[in-house]
Amino acid sequence: MINCDGLVKIYETDDKKVMALEGLDLTVETGEMLAIIGKSGSGKSTLLNMIGGLETPTAGVLTIDGKDISTYSEAEMVRYRRDKVGFVWQKSAKNLFPYLTVLQNVEAVMMFENSGNTDNLKHGEIIKKRKDNNKSYALKLLNAVGLQEHKDKLPAQLSGGEQQRAAIAVALANKPDILLADEPTGAVDTRTADTIYELFHKLNKELGITIIIVTHDMALAGRVDRTVLISDGKVSTEKLKKHPAMEYTVLDKAHRIKLTDEMLEAAGIESNKVRVDVQDGKLVISRI
Repeated sequence: MINCDGLVKIYETDDKKVMALEGLDLTVETGEMLAIIGKSGSGKSTLLNMIGGLETPTAGVLTIDGKDISTYSEAEMVRYRRDKVGFVWQKSAKNLFPYLTVLQNVEAVMMFENSGNTDNLKHGEIIKKRKDNNKSYALKLLNAVGLQEHKDKLPAQLSGGEQQRAAIAVALANKPDILLADEPTGAVDTRTADTIYELFHKLNKELGITIIIVTHDMALAGRVDRTVLISDGKVSTEKLKKHPAMEYTVLDKAHRIKLTDEMLEAAGIESNKVRVDVQDGKLVISRI
């Protein structure tokens, strides 16, 4: 389980301070497939980088399976990023080595993977066993993403969609529990995007991997278990797959709610003050 409790992230540049996250609260269940949406600068990628161990919060606590990852030593954080998390980036240059074949890219990630019981093997036999195991698993991954026939091609010889599927295989090479995807379909056409999302769904259901996708695709709500909207560094609303027509406003731990610009516009609210009434067991928010 991933639990974000009051996460704050402040970036300092020269004399300016920019607050990317402003006390964000979020829980992601193990095996859940979650989409995070929001405008540019809302804090989506910052949150993803924190979960991936690439950034640390300025304040607040982020726990993964009950462990506060901000307390990890440098060596523990390296192991966490290597063994626990897989990344899929929008640009293939961040996912794939251009001078290695697709198969070699997947195998490269597994160079330091434990090869199992090697007590009775000599050094040369250990190396051979590790290589054989890595190649076998790499081929299984490429088959799972539909790229086994392209295993000997370089990334430049693949289409944009094929490069992203190769990137997913690379992200899965060390058998992570969490897969993080930052705008994985931002550089591909709609048909290819559909193929990639179907692949994510398959991996989520068959392998039980927790998948978090940051995206601008507002139509994604019906394809994942839950869609979370981040606005101004906080979770604003949620949509559930089982109730795609309903959008839920989220209360933070101080029982505050954040209304979206669309909600305020629809209600004709332009002031920073509103009237809140309780009517027949319902909260009614109206303009003054």
